[in-house]
Amino acid sequence: MTAHNWIKIYNEVNISDFTATRENETRFWQSLSFLKSQSALPEALHDAAEFGIKYVLVAVNEDIGPRGNCGNGGATDGWFAFLKRFLNLPCNQFLTPNNVLLLGEIISHDLQVQSESVDNTTPEGLTQLRTLCEQLDERVSAVLQAIFDAGLEPILIGGGHNNSFGLLQALSTSTQGPCQAINFDPHADFRAIEGRHSGNGFSYAHQAGYLADYHVVGMHEQKNNDTIIASLQKAGFTYTTYQDILVTRETSLTDAIKVATSRFKQSLPLGVEVDVDAISGMPVSAYTNCGFSVNDAEHFVYQSAKQTNTRYLHLCEAAPKNHPQGEQQGVIEAGQVLSGLVCSYLKARQS
Repeated sequence: MTAHNWIKIYNEVNISDFTATRENETRFWQSLSFLKSQSALPEALHDAAEFGIKYVLVAVNEDIGPRGNCGNGGATDGWFAFLKRFLNLPCNQFLTPNNVLLLGEIISHDLQVQSESVDNTTPEGLTQLRTLCEQLDERVSAVLQAIFDAGLEPILIGGGHNNSFGLLQALSTSTQGPCQAINFDPHADFRAIEGRHSGNGFSYAHQAGYLADYHVVGMHEQKNNDTIIASLQKAGFTYTTYQDILVTRETSLTDAIKVATSRFKQSLPLGVEVDVDAISGMPVSAYTNCGFSVNDAEHFVYQSAKQTNTRYLHLCEAAPKNHPQGEQQGVIEAGQVLSGLVCSYLKARQS
């Protein structure tokens, strides 16, 4: 199977339920582009790049990875919350997404359907979910490599943090060398090599030789066990904890980001990762009240995206239905936050 087999390509019809118009106002959905070529995906993306496209919005709507990590479901719906908000933002002198391609969804529905009857509280169930996650990895990597090969920057939204592996594999394969990642996350996601899930995308990427350097900003001291921390240190990777930034205030968020970005090699590509469960009150797979503000997350994305070697943005784990006040409120808040993070990335990359 090729990358073209694993992508549902959007057109105007696919977003009609999410969009609205207003007199004397041009909205984002009226400015961004769709893939209109009849060519195979790699050729069509190269054509888009030649016509001035730089950034590609793409979704992966699954919760197989989080559930394979003994966690909760719900990460299937973050993308749709994002579309409802982002597409209706007004174009203006500050930001107009006329070099953004709305590509579509990585096909995962068949895997998601297979997963829905699986019990993740049993060893057999976890094995099934982790096998499905490996199959998803192949699809994510194939589609993302086509995007990287075209010289474009993907913005991957939805699903669990397991999809960091497919991103890093795709970027490493495309550039024919290892890459780096900076992650805004209370969890290091550096768990054991025990079958694929949302908690070990970076450890698997490191083992495979895709990840040369890695820094976690906001890692929570009570949400990572000694084995994870020791594995990070053995790999030569680093972190700044949530407690360092917001409890003891030994450093600032800006300085914590600079620690990593100043150490990373400019010769190697950099991925910007955000697990939105770093944000207090965010409807996610792992809800928290002990996190950062939305403004902090936007600042993280902006500062990280300012690096000249940045090659992608990954926003994962949003789960609108897990909001304490219900799914409707979750859609509103997830959509607003995800849109703000994408705008922060685009603002940084285009300034």
